[in-house]
Amino acid sequence: MNPNEFSNLAQVETSHWFYVGKREIVRHWIRRVHPLGLNDLLVDCGAGTGAFAAEMTTACRVIALDDHEESLVLARQKLGPAQVMKGTCVNIPLPENSVDVLTALDVIEHVEQDRQALAEFSRVVKPGGLVVVTVPALMMLWSDWDVALHHFRRYTKRSLLAIIPRDSFEIVRCSYVNVAAFPLVVLVRKWRALKRLLGFKSEGRSEDRIPPAPLNALLKRSFVSLACQDWIQFPAGVGLLAVLRRK
Repeated sequence: MNPNEFSNLAQVETSHWFYVGKREIVRHWIRRVHPLGLNDLLVDCGAGTGAFAAEMTTACRVIALDDHEESLVLARQKLGPAQVMKGTCVNIPLPENSVDVLTALDVIEHVEQDRQALAEFSRVVKPGGLVVVTVPALMMLWSDWDVALHHFRRYTKRSLLAIIPRDSFEIVRCSYVNVAAFPLVVLVRKWRALKRLLGFKSEGRSEDRIPPAPLNALLKRSFVSLACQDWIQFPAGVGLLAVLRRK
C-alpha cells in the first residue's frame, strides 16, 4: 500500500461511515459467534493504523500485526509496543493453536498468495476459534482506489469460498455486504473512470472524504443493519464478509 494511504486512513477512519461501520459489524459477529474473555487473544492481521485492535483492548488481549513501517508506527501510538508485532498474513510469528480470534479486515486482497494466508490463519487459530475476513467485492468495481491500495483482486462470493480450506474451517457466514451503497459506488467509480479517460484532472477520491453528517449516519446504519442480519443473502455488494470457525 502506498505510504500516504495510511495517513489518509488515519484522518477519516474515526468518523467515516465505512470504517466505523465495518468495525461495528466485525464486533457484532465476534460477540455472536465467539464471545471473548479478558484472557483470550485476538490478532488483527494487517492492522493498518491499529484502530480496530485498540477498540478491542477492553474485551481481550490484543496483538496488532502488520509489515508496513508506517502502520507499525501508528499502531504503536495507539497500543504501545508490546501489543504490536511485525509479520504478514502468510508468515504470522505465533505458535500453532495460540489465537482465539483472528481478524483480517480488507487485507487478503493485498496478498498475492491468498490461499496461503488462509492456511496460515488455520495454523495459528485454536480449534473452535474464529476467523473474520472482509474483502472488496466484484471486479466491475475496480478503480484507482484499488490501484492506490495495491490490491491484487476483488472477490466474488464464489472466489472467496474457493480459497477457504474446508478441512480446516466451518463457514458460519459468507455474504455480500455494503449492499445499499452498491448502486452509488458503481456510479461514482464509473464516472471517475470516464473523467480520467476523457483527460479531466482528478479532484480526489470520495473514499477519502467524510460525507455530510446526515448522509454519513444513514450510510453507516444501512451498512451495519444489512450486514448483521441473517435472513437475506444479497446477490451483490461492495464487499464480502466471511465468518469462519476453526475445526
